[in-house]
Amino acid sequence: MIKFGTGGWRAIIGDDFTKANVQTLSQAIADEMLSTACEKIVIGYDRRFLSDVSAKWAAEVFAANGIQVYFINVDAPTPMIMYGVKTLDAKYGMAVTASHNPASYNGIKVFTEGGRDAAAEVTQLFEARIEKGVCVKTVDFEKGVENGTILYFDIANDYIDSILGMIDVDKIKKHRMKVLLDPMFGVSRTSLQTILMTARCDVDTIHDRHDTLFGGRLPAPTAKTLTRLRDMVVEGGYDIGIATDGDADRIGIIDDKGNFIHPNQILALLYYYLTKYKKWEGDCVRNIATTHLLDRIAESFGKTCHEVPVGFKHISAKMEEADALIGGESSGGLTIRGHIRGKDGIFASALLVEMICVTGKKLSEILEEIYATYGKRTMHETDYSFSNEKKAELQKMLFEDKKLPELGVKIARVSYMDGLKIYFENDGWIIARFSGTEPLIRIFCEMETAVEAERVCNVMRDFLGL
Repeated sequence: MIKFGTGGWRAIIGDDFTKANVQTLSQAIADEMLSTACEKIVIGYDRRFLSDVSAKWAAEVFAANGIQVYFINVDAPTPMIMYGVKTLDAKYGMAVTASHNPASYNGIKVFTEGGRDAAAEVTQLFEARIEKGVCVKTVDFEKGVENGTILYFDIANDYIDSILGMIDVDKIKKHRMKVLLDPMFGVSRTSLQTILMTARCDVDTIHDRHDTLFGGRLPAPTAKTLTRLRDMVVEGGYDIGIATDGDADRIGIIDDKGNFIHPNQILALLYYYLTKYKKWEGDCVRNIATTHLLDRIAESFGKTCHEVPVGFKHISAKMEEADALIGGESSGGLTIRGHIRGKDGIFASALLVEMICVTGKKLSEILEEIYATYGKRTMHETDYSFSNEKKAELQKMLFEDKKLPELGVKIARVSYMDGLKIYFENDGWIIARFSGTEPLIRIFCEMETAVEAERVCNVMRDFLGL
């Protein structure tokens, strides 16, 4: 039952996420590494229940197979672990995390060379080995430390310094920004607070204790989960509120007026800022469920916006192929050329703070500048759960029979790259796709107005019988 989705392998603790399965997956990875003469791996973990213990289970397997383990012995942001893979020039890395999933989940993300999410071709090799059967080898963790096959690895300072080296610290220092940080009981506080305080920001935090239940809420930074951050930003007169998900690779932003800045808007803000104000050049990459506003910005600067399936591994691959400047997704993950090849909520947050200080404008003002130039787009998003029987019915309807609803909008073309995506002649679009991390079907629609986007989503919902 070990199957990789768009964001690694995730499963319910005690159901499929068990010691036996963690060891089995680790052995499959170890066998693949040994077959290609890979000699080292970086392992880290977040604050979820069993994450630290599971990371040791994995390390014991790699050590027993003679693979050098670089073990980050404190809870760490996923992008920091990816940075460790890049810094050590390791072929593989691993983070024990279920990212933004509910607290009942845990999982494992696998990284490859350069600090990027493992491609589907790589994870399929692990799955194939598991199907054939593996012989798990283990060694006691402490014995691994004693004999040197497990080394404690402290990469925090290097990771923080790398981000400080990529942002304009002097510009930020001059503005004395007042920032409210919400790690959502996850792992971003130390790194992000250190970066912002080094740049002389006044930083306060909420939800920063270790709580494996994430305060009873989903550790995903959305408009629904950031109500306290929103209220406190307004009441406290903060310049910006920053939230990160459970493993700190995604962000959610509240502006000085208490408005939730959607990840689509964050991507547009940063791409526009980097090209117009910093004069950096390059294409952008987005997944199939992310705003087409990026396409308009890219075109205005003589660049291309590349569309890929959902899963940051696809964004990383296309960024490398096109030497793109920025890549991201509507769920809140993004990265910039020159940093790691995976998403990093900590770096993105620091860059947004820099943007406010360099432009001298509030987030709302820069957004209005973008809308005045490129027009406004609004997205409506909905998720629906389903039974196994219903999933089979939906798959047949969408991908075998290829039925389409009557949406009341002229259709330009249809794509089945990743789910069903319908492109409209008015530059709007709608997509229905199965989640790669949870048993959900997701419907996204982007139109000129919120009312029209919601209407089209509702038509698709009724058509699918959800």
